[in-house]
Amino acid sequence: MAQVNDLLSVLNLLAWDTRTQMPPGGIATRGNQVATLTALARDLVTGDEMKAAIASAREEVECRGDATARRALAQAELEIGTLSRIPAAIVAEMAELKTLAHSAWVDARARNDFTAYAPILERMFAMQREIAEAIGYEKHPYDAMLGLYEPGMTLKQLRGVLEPLKAALMPLIDKATSAPQPRMDFLSRSFPIPAQKAFGMKIAEKFGYDLQRGRLDDTVHPFEISFTRNDVRITSRFRDTWLPGGLFALWHEAGHGMYEQGAAPEITRTIFATDIVNLYAVAGASFGMHESQSRLWENRVGRSLRFWELHFGELRDVFPEQLSDVTPDMFWRSVNTVRPDFIRVEADELTYDLHIILRTEIESAIMAGEAKVADLPALWNERMKRYLGRDVPTDTLGVLQDVHWSHGYVGSFPTYTLGNIMSAQFFDAALKQQDIATGLDQGDYAPLQNWLTNNIYRYGRSSSPAETLERVGGRPLDIAPYVQQLTEKIAALTA
Repeated sequence: MAQVNDLLSVLNLLAWDTRTQMPPGGIATRGNQVATLTALARDLVTGDEMKAAIASAREEVECRGDATARRALAQAELEIGTLSRIPAAIVAEMAELKTLAHSAWVDARARNDFTAYAPILERMFAMQREIAEAIGYEKHPYDAMLGLYEPGMTLKQLRGVLEPLKAALMPLIDKATSAPQPRMDFLSRSFPIPAQKAFGMKIAEKFGYDLQRGRLDDTVHPFEISFTRNDVRITSRFRDTWLPGGLFALWHEAGHGMYEQGAAPEITRTIFATDIVNLYAVAGASFGMHESQSRLWENRVGRSLRFWELHFGELRDVFPEQLSDVTPDMFWRSVNTVRPDFIRVEADELTYDLHIILRTEIESAIMAGEAKVADLPALWNERMKRYLGRDVPTDTLGVLQDVHWSHGYVGSFPTYTLGNIMSAQFFDAALKQQDIATGLDQGDYAPLQNWLTNNIYRYGRSSSPAETLERVGGRPLDIAPYVQQLTEKIAALTA
């Protein structure tokens, strides 16, 4: 398993390079490199040597009765079984296609040209349907894809979460948007990007992101990626005329990064830091669990009033002229403004999940054959109007904005909302610890970061989301804490 993790870490390194450093001319051969390494990783996972190792481990576990070893063996067998159902040719073709599709997406997004991107996206969705059929499902092909990122979750269960959440969000959005709106003009003044990065990284380090084991780079679409807990890299996208975008994306990715850096050393290069089904070196228990940590630091901490009471002075020291007429309260209100808009990654907390619901409805319809890739812009624009009241002016601001489909991540979007819900549950549980509440009030984030490390990060993939929710908070997935926290914030913003 250590060798598998090593190969997947190298694949992660190639992915990071592709999205941050690689010259445009490298794309064709990079696709070949990724396909070759992916095939090697799959062969290693499903080959005779692994089967022999599993058989030997089974005998040892039966003799020793070690609970952790038993869990590792069961998890490895389950994930290897799922991967084995996907033909090797599809795995290799998908690996190459992801690289080519990413390049095509970057170009189409820059030129606002969905038509040029549509053929490779059609191929991508066709392959996703093949994978769903290979894995198998009971009710809906989307179940197979959703299960890749949130094991055990089905579309029916997901709708049981999203529908009541949508019903709770709509009146809150109406309340927020009908109230007097705060000033936001100062957010689009001129903010030199190097200074934005310096302030953002200073805060990320205060949160607990370790720069001895990490770094920040620029990219088209922000992401975090790791090559074991000792090398965890984050990226962001900055604009000199929009201050919040780069900062909050940076803190979001730092939240992901701390999850990976916090994995216990003993699970490094084991099944508990390896996603066999997706052939991905990652220590997060699921995509939703990973998202819960990025959203916790970005929103539960970074968008709180107390955070800006503590740190706005530092930001104003960096930009004294641009923020000379702004107070901490004004800034807090501005970065929490509820304003239905086009871009998901820059959406406010209330409207964010409607972006996710829109994407979930569209991709599940395509997987079921109820919609076509060619219809994507029209489907997108219709739902944007219905849910967010906006007419989308360009495909770059609409259907071309996300990187996910170019990577074959069909079924991953719902995990963002699941992460939002879980982040509220974890934050609720954390605040019951007096030292954490006191620390947040004083700008000391170590108690929270230590609690998250001890209760979530260190376990890696050895504790499922459901198990972690019960162990940490004493209840299963529940939208109530999330809705309550949003309700309280809107009450404060509209007071």
